[in-house]
Amino acid sequence: MEIIPNEDQRALKDSIERLLADRYDIAQRADYARESAGWSREMWQQYAGLGLLGLTIAERHGGFGFGAAEVTVVMEAFGHALVLEPWLSTVVVGAQAIALAGSAPQQEEWLPKIAAGRMTIAWAHAEQGLSGDFSRVLTTATSHPAGWLLHGAKTMVAHGDFADRLLVSARLPNDELALFLVDPASPCLTRESFATQDGLRAAHVYLTNVVVAHEERLGAVDAARVIEQLCDLALAAICAEAVGVLQEMLDLTVKYLKTRKQFGVVIGSFQVLQHRAVDMLVAVDAARSMALFATAMATESNPLERRRAMAAAKVQIGRSARFVGQQAVQLHGGMGVSMEAKVAQCFLRSTAIEHQFGGTEYHLRSLARLGGLIPAREPG
Repeated sequence: MEIIPNEDQRALKDSIERLLADRYDIAQRADYARESAGWSREMWQQYAGLGLLGLTIAERHGGFGFGAAEVTVVMEAFGHALVLEPWLSTVVVGAQAIALAGSAPQQEEWLPKIAAGRMTIAWAHAEQGLSGDFSRVLTTATSHPAGWLLHGAKTMVAHGDFADRLLVSARLPNDELALFLVDPASPCLTRESFATQDGLRAAHVYLTNVVVAHEERLGAVDAARVIEQLCDLALAAICAEAVGVLQEMLDLTVKYLKTRKQFGVVIGSFQVLQHRAVDMLVAVDAARSMALFATAMATESNPLERRRAMAAAKVQIGRSARFVGQQAVQLHGGMGVSMEAKVAQCFLRSTAIEHQFGGTEYHLRSLARLGGLIPAREPG
């Protein structure tokens, strides 16, 4: 599958690539990772200046109103550079949650702040033992004189340790779901911060009867459909990021094969290694095709067809990530496991993506339950 970018998308791609080439080499990334938040607030303002933080936000709220195709352009570029900043959780998930579920006053208050770079959001949805199953939420929200009382725990909240707001999902007494934008400084809310294997930061979030005001709940209707949409948007976005990471590993490996000498000759001249590089290329192209398919289906109105597409894309991304990562590390030899080499950091990020928002096996089982990507039909 191939999608020909339009003029706006080409301009967006060029501007991001120029910025990242100038400000995001592997040494600079290491410096950003050592900052207190685990990412660069200076780069965050650079993104705001380019309009990236308002990419998915409507023009009336200070954004550009772009869609899934433009998100794919950004995420693939971010994958190449192994970007650390919370763009996915803030712009793709957070801003869209407010746009889809929030009231008009909530949109007017929060969306311009996101577009201007004055508000970051962490997506606090996953819970212990429910990896990949986005429909199960054990955190509860009960009525309280001041608003709502949230009780539960959220695990592996990416960027959850320094986000300005936590987008928390909870189940109401009537079994409906709701979304809340919670201030992490709220009493009785604690965060356990830690570094992830791919160089990012995350937190476990514990809510022990946290009081949340009425206006911090997004909308007043069942948010189950919105949560499904948010999960599918996030899946499409990380599939695009994975393509950037895998392409970077392929490029680094081919460059290494062309320069590394053994027995007095360049190892890229060995046919068996050329074949392995071609196998990597095939796997990257397979991942790219399914990521583009996920992008095209991200706004599909039929939730069943959208779920099939996302599950199928995530399965291929997981398989390609594992194959390309293993080949890249093996063909680099000892350098492939040195954290000073970018290929090793790409391998860690691709491994994390393979398990993020549900692993390969989970989505394969999910796809099987849904009848496959192309459901079988009775003959005749």
